[in-house]
Amino acid sequence: QVLLVESGGGSVQTGGSLRLSCTASGITGRSYCMAWFRQAPGKEREGVASVYPDFLTTDYADSVKGRFTISQDTATDTLYLQMNNLKPEDSAMYYCATTFTFPQYCSLAYRKTAGMDYWGKGTQVTISS
Repeated sequence: QVLLVESGGGSVQTGGSLRLSCTASGITGRSYCMAWFRQAPGKEREGVASVYPDFLTTDYADSVKGRFTISQDTATDTLYLQMNNLKPEDSAMYYCATTFTFPQYCSLAYRKTAGMDYWGKGTQVTISS
């Protein structure tokens, strides 16, 4: 059984930083894609960043490139999202998600259509101006 638990959300001012964590269980020994998504009130859910740990390939939304970094500690199966230079428009509920797939199917564009199989419950990020 796959279980994802996010943490690290909070409230910071514009320009600040946060690091989100996602502790995963039930994925060890398998090939998977992991990603962060976010959803603000009244807006569609959007992919923020994805990573295919076996190949260390990553993908980012244009809106976060150069500011956010996705990484994973394979020893603990923990996914991270380092968020720097935060802006009010980054405010949203952030979700960790995973799916068992091949590396070519880990892009945010592909996952937007295909979806993800397992989701965490989310962690709230609020950026004040």
